[in-house]
Amino acid sequence: MSTDTREVPDNPYVEDPPTAFDPVEELDADAAREQAEQLREAIRYHDRRYYVDVDPRIPDRDYDALFSRLEALEDAFDLPTADSPTQRVGGVPLDSFDTVEHVAPMRSIDSSGDVEDVRDFDRRVHEGLGLAQGEGDAEGQSSLDAYSGGEVRYLCEPKFDGVSVEVIYEDGRLTRAATRGDGATGDDVTENVRTIRSIPLRLSGDYPEFLAVRGEVFMPRDAFQAYNRERVERGDDPFANPRNATAGTLRQLDPSVTAERPLDCFFFDVLESSHEFPTQQSRQETLPEWGLKVNDRVELVEDVEAAIDYRDRLVEDRDDLDYEVDGAVIKVNDRDQCERLGSTSRAPRWAYAYKLPARTEETTVRDVVVQVGRTGRLTPVALLDPVDVAGVTVSRASLHNPDQIAELGVGIGDRVKIQRAGDVIPYVDEVVEDNSEGHFEFPATCPVCDSSVEHDGPLAFCTGGLACPAQLRRAIEHYVSRGGLDIEGLGAQKLDQLVEAGLVESIPDLYALRAADLAQLEGWGERSAENLVEELEAAKEPPLDDFLTALGVPEVGPTTATSLARAFGTLDRVMDASEEELQAVDDVGPTVAGEIRTFFDSERNREVVEGLREAGVEPKEMDVETGDALDGLTFVFTGSLDGMTRGEAQDLVERHGANATSSVSGNTDYLVAGEGAGQSKLDDADDENVPVLSEETFAELLAESGIALEEGS
Repeated sequence: MSTDTREVPDNPYVEDPPTAFDPVEELDADAAREQAEQLREAIRYHDRRYYVDVDPRIPDRDYDALFSRLEALEDAFDLPTADSPTQRVGGVPLDSFDTVEHVAPMRSIDSSGDVEDVRDFDRRVHEGLGLAQGEGDAEGQSSLDAYSGGEVRYLCEPKFDGVSVEVIYEDGRLTRAATRGDGATGDDVTENVRTIRSIPLRLSGDYPEFLAVRGEVFMPRDAFQAYNRERVERGDDPFANPRNATAGTLRQLDPSVTAERPLDCFFFDVLESSHEFPTQQSRQETLPEWGLKVNDRVELVEDVEAAIDYRDRLVEDRDDLDYEVDGAVIKVNDRDQCERLGSTSRAPRWAYAYKLPARTEETTVRDVVVQVGRTGRLTPVALLDPVDVAGVTVSRASLHNPDQIAELGVGIGDRVKIQRAGDVIPYVDEVVEDNSEGHFEFPATCPVCDSSVEHDGPLAFCTGGLACPAQLRRAIEHYVSRGGLDIEGLGAQKLDQLVEAGLVESIPDLYALRAADLAQLEGWGERSAENLVEELEAAKEPPLDDFLTALGVPEVGPTTATSLARAFGTLDRVMDASEEELQAVDDVGPTVAGEIRTFFDSERNREVVEGLREAGVEPKEMDVETGDALDGLTFVFTGSLDGMTRGEAQDLVERHGANATSSVSGNTDYLVAGEGAGQSKLDDADDENVPVLSEETFAELLAESGIALEEGS
């Protein structure tokens, strides 16, 4: 991997920093300004050597002296700049996070822990590139033995278990950072990201005019343990694991709190740039030249079998890494090949994650309890003697269903092996020592409402429906959660109050709440009661996809809900769609289609929907996908459009069968240039002979295809 080969800056504070400085008051303004800029350059250089190159040039005490001198100069002469190293301490606390649109989709990637699924990915890549010639033999020959006529090489890198962020640099300066969010939009966490010392506030080297990069923020293992020790010593609860600590730290409204916590970041992708990268490897080599930290475990391999070997070596070494990993990411190296393979609405076709096996430890089962979910499903949970599994203290683990309990033969007092699925969710893997007098017997009635239990295959369900307090609470909690309609004024504790007070016996009852009744409850004031009622009133016309998610249809998360909304447009059409019609929708297979049909065939669920409509809730209609008028075309958008955002324009062409990508290549059919169009994209279009459309000619092109520009608004 390439590292910085530029000459050391000609700066008196780089190679041999002084041990003492002249008094600040002896400097005039011009001398102070010049010295401050030299100090900033030197500190940035040493930050880079320490955090990116992991090759410090000066002792910590000398670095601290440079930093203190810069602070003194900026304070005495009012010289701080937005990208000064001294500005990493955190600014004024925020009231809330703004939601911002990503410059390009931050997609997830398909994954599996099964090696044959990885080989299937390789087969699909070759077939997608027109290189497939056979399926290989039954003896398991290398997949490349079955292909000829072209070469596919893969870049392999660790799949970090942290928090993904988009970081944008304009003219070399960090201007914005956002969490991944739903992949299209995320929370603006710029002020928090500015406090992370491994993320440069200003790029170095010959950086591009515009750069949007994707990185993974994480808390190193050693730093996590040390920070947890500090928390316990001062009486605070320790964090559960490094990922939770990272997520919570990035979402601090007070950036000074973030600045105190030991976050780090690896960069691994370029979302958009005025600099072109012919391969994934060239990206990996170039980012450090601009001061962006990359991981040193990245390898270019010749074929899928070498990629599998890379993952296996990662499994062997993961306990020695100072960061959490949960898989190996395998990416097609050639960027032109990536463009040809394209992406689905959820994930690129040119990347795959080969997951690491779960970690295991042993402990003792002390009790088994049965939880009731919002769909009525009963899930047995083992209560355990606490055990550390890969740095996480586990005291409870899922037993999944009655059949698994019977198969494992789990009883109270048994010694069991615990795994963390994907290094996250703990579950009982096997009984290693039978110490119980009898195995756990699954209850015949619901432990909460005493209704009878029905079995559907290996699963068990309470038949009480929303008459069961546990189901009611969880259904309403999901409906108002951030993943549903995002009703901020109704958390779990307040929801319990409403159910126990008899004010809410079904989801539609939420809309009958009165401020006067709420204000009588403990912990409620007139203002908080009025705010909740107003918030519920404002949520009576939710977007259709948000409403479908909020209803809690099994297997329907935000991505699938959006696909359904785009495919059918109205709630009634979704509710009445046949399984065949549902399976025609992206992200909906036979299992999901069956769950949707079962949900809306339920009389109880229909009553909930009708009750919501009677309360005045009516989801907004959504523009329906209208076919393949633009099938096969690839668009790139730059600048701002008058009638819609770039995201809306991309969504519009994709609904009609086109692809929307973030960079111009030989596969691009049209570059749509709005006001403030990026010159680099215009130059690329000129180099590739790609037609450039104004917003007016773009509208004309759509009209010729029978598409109204207003559809995207």
